[in-house]
Amino acid sequence: MMQKDTIAVAMSGGVDSSTVAALLAREELDVVGLTLQLWDQSRLAGKHGIPEAPKAGRCCSLDDVYDARRVAETLGIPYYVVNQEERFEKDVVRPFVSEYLAGRTPIPCSLCNNHLKFDQLLKTARSIGASKIATGHYAVNEYDPARGRWILKRPADKAKDQTYFLFGLTQEQLAHTLFPLGQMTKPEVREAARERGLALAEKPDSQEICFIPGGDYKQFLTAYLEEQNEQMPETAGELVTTTGEVIGRHEGITGFTVGQRKGLKISSPTPFYVLNIDAASHQVTVGGDADLATHDLRAGKVNWISIPELTAPMRVQIKIRHRHEPAWATLSPAANGEVTAEFDEPQRAVTPGQSAVFYDGDEVVGGGWLL
Repeated sequence: MMQKDTIAVAMSGGVDSSTVAALLAREELDVVGLTLQLWDQSRLAGKHGIPEAPKAGRCCSLDDVYDARRVAETLGIPYYVVNQEERFEKDVVRPFVSEYLAGRTPIPCSLCNNHLKFDQLLKTARSIGASKIATGHYAVNEYDPARGRWILKRPADKAKDQTYFLFGLTQEQLAHTLFPLGQMTKPEVREAARERGLALAEKPDSQEICFIPGGDYKQFLTAYLEEQNEQMPETAGELVTTTGEVIGRHEGITGFTVGQRKGLKISSPTPFYVLNIDAASHQVTVGGDADLATHDLRAGKVNWISIPELTAPMRVQIKIRHRHEPAWATLSPAANGEVTAEFDEPQRAVTPGQSAVFYDGDEVVGGGWLL
């Protein structure tokens, strides 16, 4: 059994988590590397246009496991691979499929963080005697004794800010998590990796959802449902304007997301965008760019971080996408634990299934799922 002050580092095989392991090992802490094996990249290979050979260097690939193990050997720390494919499919892949079939656009990275990278990883770490986990996320984690709460903050490198994907972390998870890269920039992280002789100091970051090669969601859905002996639902329907005028047809709602412009196959002197997807009627409503703007939103399954709950209207800035510039709004409590928000200025393409994350300066107040 390891010592109680052992820190388990979530090693993805990338430069960020590898540098975290190197930094902590240098401090002469008891460090152990853990990699969660989440998805078999060869599982759907060759089906419906999915490449036969998985792309090298993808998140969750065998190459990444090899890279993580090589770093652990370089640092002289214990290293383990923990198979979580079954739970990943149950808590991330299946909900992703269900959401897309229902006409919403989910964020699997947030689900993965909530259910696996922090929840399951922390349980695994404790089982081997580790008291805390450390990850390569760009975020800051601090305890505020005045509020008696752990606070999640945006990092020094705002371009790499990952707090949008971490809004679901509980107080228990935050209390046992370290973010060593919170005060570093990406160039500083790569330099630290070079200084410590890590072979993957120049390895590029993964930009894709780990289980969807090439970002082709419909291709993945078709292949996955076929593997599960399930039929792709027939969701072909009408393309309609905001006045209800039918201007075309589409082959299925899974091919669309709010804000989409390409692939509508509508001849018009001005571009059309997807405004709404109705899973029940299979109607896809389209309109001009100005029609995408909205003054309000509603979110459910809210997790609070800097406050215990919302009891009165609060001024916050809200991100509705990872790359969205936080916009000022008034956040208010609603029925069933939901919240509503009224933006000062209209925001473009508020998309059901995505996350809305609320900020007070650099602090994450909380976040929820857009309805």
